Amino acid sequence: QVQLVESGGGLVQPGGSLRLSCAASGSIFSINYMGWYRQAPGKQRELVAGITSADSTNYADTVKGRFTISRDNAKNTVYLQMNSLKPEDTAVYYCNADIRSHRSRDYINYWGQGTQVTVSS
Repeated sequence: QVQLVESGGGLVQPGGSLRLSCAASGSIFSINYMGWYRQAPGKQRELVAGITSADSTNYADTVKGRFTISRDNAKNTVYLQMNSLKPEDTAVYYCNADIRSHRSRDYINYWGQGTQVTVSS
């Protein structure tokens, strides 16, 4: 069974930094796209950043220049380095990935359980 587990959330002051990690585990054959989404109270879930298996990246305009997404394919892990954090970055951050297991020929989309990021003084 494949699962995604996030870590690294917490409380940080405005201007501070956090690094989120998301590790995929299970019977994994291949991982294609990996991304980070966030959902603030009362708002829809939105894409923060994504990265393909070829390391092509895309970012929401609101985080460009402040956040960096990267991945370690050997560890089946994706990271989100968040710098210059603002109160409006406060949200639950979710990891998302398209994963093909050894039992399937198809890629299936998986979500992590989410990790809270709070930016406040």
